[in-house]
Amino acid sequence: MDIREKKSKTILSTSKIYDYVINPYVGCQHGCSYCYARFIKKFTGHTEPWGKFVDVRINAADLLIKEIRKKKRGSVWVSGLCDPYQPLEKKYEITRKCLKILTDNQWPVTIQTRSPLVLRDIDIIKSSPNIEAGLSITTADDAIRKLFEPNAPSVGERINTLETLHCEGIRTYAMIAPLLSGAESLPGLLHGKVDYIIVDRMNYHYADWIYRHYGLEDKLSDSFFREAGSVIESKCKQLNIPCEKVY
Repeated sequence: MDIREKKSKTILSTSKIYDYVINPYVGCQHGCSYCYARFIKKFTGHTEPWGKFVDVRINAADLLIKEIRKKKRGSVWVSGLCDPYQPLEKKYEITRKCLKILTDNQWPVTIQTRSPLVLRDIDIIKSSPNIEAGLSITTADDAIRKLFEPNAPSVGERINTLETLHCEGIRTYAMIAPLLSGAESLPGLLHGKVDYIIVDRMNYHYADWIYRHYGLEDKLSDSFFREAGSVIESKCKQLNIPCEKVY
């Protein structure tokens, strides 16, 4: 793992999904096989494989203090191109520092992670009514998870994290994206632990080789995503969980 401490020129970027996005790190230790964020290598000059490098934006908090004074208040996504709670966050606490600044200034925040490390910051998250926290969970089958996300926390850890957050009165959501085999069982496992669910299909082809290697090609078809998505929607309706399918 190539880890470098770097200073950035900006940290609060405009986003097509929320008003802004903050990426405390460039690169991600989880290195999920399907991750769209690997496209950043075209712009950063990294030659290492995805998942084998992380640039730590050590001046992120200092930049954020200056930028929120100049920009119009808006919703902030933490994060879009990395996991803000990847293992390095335990040491650097950059995400925590940025969250504290945002909550102190009453900016709305949507956290998206795969890591139970988010629970470390439950004190900050609970301090603001403008924060929601979500866990990306792509399947209920941990054997499938290991094929596509071998370096990410287990399915059980993520579900337990959502339960803890939800029990603390925090607005929570699950991002079933990309939808992998075995995801159809997730609504039942998430019942009582989330306020809503978002579902998206596999939109990139970085992980096609895994599907071919393990004979899962049928799980990459339009019909699979259509049928599996419908099953999840139906189960969510039965359980009274708001569900949005975005494909």
